[in-house]
Amino acid sequence: MRPPRLQPGDHVALVSPAGPVADDLLDTAHRTLKSWGLEVHEGPHARGVHPTVPYLAAPDTDRASDFTQAWLDPDIRAVFAARGGYGSMRILDLVDWTALREAGPKILTGSSDITALHEAVGVHLGLTTLFAPMVGSVLLTPGAADHLHRSLFDPATALDLARPGAEPLVPGQAEGVLVGGNASLLVSSLGAPEHRPATGAIALLEDITESTYRLDRILTQLLRSGWFDGVAGIVLGSWADCGPPEDIKALMLDRLGPLGVPVLWEAGIGHVPDSPTVPLGVPARLDADAGTLTALEPALSG
Repeated sequence: MRPPRLQPGDHVALVSPAGPVADDLLDTAHRTLKSWGLEVHEGPHARGVHPTVPYLAAPDTDRASDFTQAWLDPDIRAVFAARGGYGSMRILDLVDWTALREAGPKILTGSSDITALHEAVGVHLGLTTLFAPMVGSVLLTPGAADHLHRSLFDPATALDLARPGAEPLVPGQAEGVLVGGNASLLVSSLGAPEHRPATGAIALLEDITESTYRLDRILTQLLRSGWFDGVAGIVLGSWADCGPPEDIKALMLDRLGPLGVPVLWEAGIGHVPDSPTVPLGVPARLDADAGTLTALEPALSG
């Protein structure tokens, strides 16, 4: 199912399901969303810091409650994650997914650690979601903000998903539904109820601050688990602070090349400025030769 696109005047929620967010970045997120004509409701714990686990925005029950209450509020049309970090996985078992399903479709946006919530919303609620730059991040540059805005309000104009300069690691074309996200979060979901394999899909992978050998370990586990079995194509996003690009590129070719499917290198998606918003759960066409990734239908309805 595709949630309805946003309209000026819509009410949206701003929550912190993972790590704490600096006040100035949350204030910037408010200004951005309000400049788009949206009414912003901040989660009660969006500015919190866990009293004993400082890499979390608040205790698990509080973060889960903020996310749940935002989704159940009949006035809220979209839930924006202000930041990633770590912690989304910890709230998944505390969310009443049956109640959320009964509340009807809503938009989820965010990236990085929010991959865990994208997986859960896709599996438990059957919804398309937006793997998008955080509205409370310094990476929401003008280009990133423009593509996210169009994805939310006029999604038919935001179907081109790879930045200029992407190139084939393995040539070819493929079509399939977009799945994936942050590689370290995807490997962490193996064996969990939210596990969503890439069979028949176009798989997106990106990450940050993972050394080459750790990326090797992540890819090898995804391969050995069967996550890539039957994948139609692969889109490699950004690998910020993961080591020399030539080493990362060689690793990707070594691990993913034998799959024999098209692989697009450096699509500019993830932890980099001007990252496009990628609709997960939407059919797309990958043309590695041309360096393009194109959604075949808008992420949102209406």
